[in-house]
Parts: sequence; C-alpha cells; structure tokens
Amino acid sequence: MLNIAVCDDELFFRNEIESILISYLQNCGIGYSIDAFKSGEELSLLGIEMLKYDIVFLDINMDHMNGIETAKKIREQSKDVYIVFVTAYIDYTLEGYKVDAVRYILKNNNTLKSAVTESMDAIREKMNYSISLKEFEFREGRLTVSLEHILYIESNLHKLTFYVMEDSINKYTMYKKLDEVESELKDSGFLRIHQSYLVNCSHVKKVVRYTLIMDNGAEMSIPKARYNEVRKSVAEYKGVI
Repeated sequence: MLNIAVCDDELFFRNEIESILISYLQNCGIGYSIDAFKSGEELSLLGIEMLKYDIVFLDINMDHMNGIETAKKIREQSKDVYIVFVTAYIDYTLEGYKVDAVRYILKNNNTLKSAVTESMDAIREKMNYSISLKEFEFREGRLTVSLEHILYIESNLHKLTFYVMEDSINKYTMYKKLDEVESELKDSGFLRIHQSYLVNCSHVKKVVRYTLIMDNGAEMSIPKARYNEVRKSVAEYKGVI
C-alpha cells in the first residue's frame, strides 16, 4: 500500500493530480491512501506524522510557505519520502537538488498525466532498493517494517516494544533481548542510550540535561555514565545527514 500526499494551493491541480494517481494505482493493482493539503503550513504541521507518507506531490509556488520550504520540513523528519515538485516554472533546480526531489512536473494540462505516470514509474523502481526494510516476528504477527519508521525500542523484562510510525504511532511486541536487536540494527542508525532503550538517531530531537527527547515528544533518561557518549554519537549522526 502507498500513502501519498498532494499539497497544492490550487484546487484544480490538487484534484487533477489526485485523479491521475487514483487511475494509475488502480490500473497497477496497488492499494493506496491519498490525502490532499491546500498549503505547506497545513502539511508541515503534521510534524513527525509526515513519516506516514511514502510520496508527496508538492507545489513549489505556494503563498506563505512555498514548496521548497515545505520540502525542508519534510526532510527534517525523513530522508526516505519521495518528493515530486509540481510547478509552473522550472527555476528551482538547485534548491530541489538540496532536498533530493525525484522529479519536477510542469503545470501543463497536456503533459500532466504522462508526467505523473512517469514519476510514479520512477519512484516504484527506486523503492525496490532504496528503502531499508526488515522483517520482524512480532507477537502481533510477522511484519515487514521500514527501519526509518521505527522511533525507538523499549525493553521491559525481556519483552521488547517497538514504537513504529504508520498512520499513527503503533506498538508491536516480541520476547527477545534488546542486545540481540541492537546487534541486528547497529549499522542502521540505532543507538543504545540506556539498558532499556534503543533509539533511532534520525528521530532524536535533542539531548539535554541527561535526557533524550524524541521527535514525538517522548523523553528518556540517560545514565550519567553514558551521557557524554550519547551526546557525541547523536551529534556525529546529525552531522552526517
């Protein structure tokens, strides 16, 4: 299933793009959910919940918060969301490169359908190898999860609880040692901050006063013995992305 957002301050183009997408996805037999937003502010206010979208079609030339500014807000939360810019003028190439846009689509009624179709074809091809997926055997069932969607993992008496961003933050559990999962995810940006917590560094908002704060507002204490190491590790990670 693909979760898609269409953000454009012109109702006509919001409806046109959504209609083209529905036809494309139905013809391909792909399950989907499409949400429409009339401004960059409306979309960016979702904060961490923007993670639920696989693809965002984003108008560049919007008032107040334009598409480039909105894309930067998206990138603060995720590097895996596929961004397709929709614009009346191709004059933002450099800025689009900085936020890793997949495509630019011109607001041209004659080419809009073919441009949206080509963009979706390109994204589907990229998805086959660019998103880090891992299969887990949870008590709730076997699930394949995008590692970027895991916010953190909590351990309590050998029961692990995974906090995963989907349509909302969902919890999945398994009986396993946190040491084992830490070893499995050591090269994927996860950091052990406490004997009971393994966090996804890409969703760490800040580290302050022996406390780590996540994007969703969750706060976790950091033992004094680990504090400097955790601060250094988070800073190094944030400096890379």
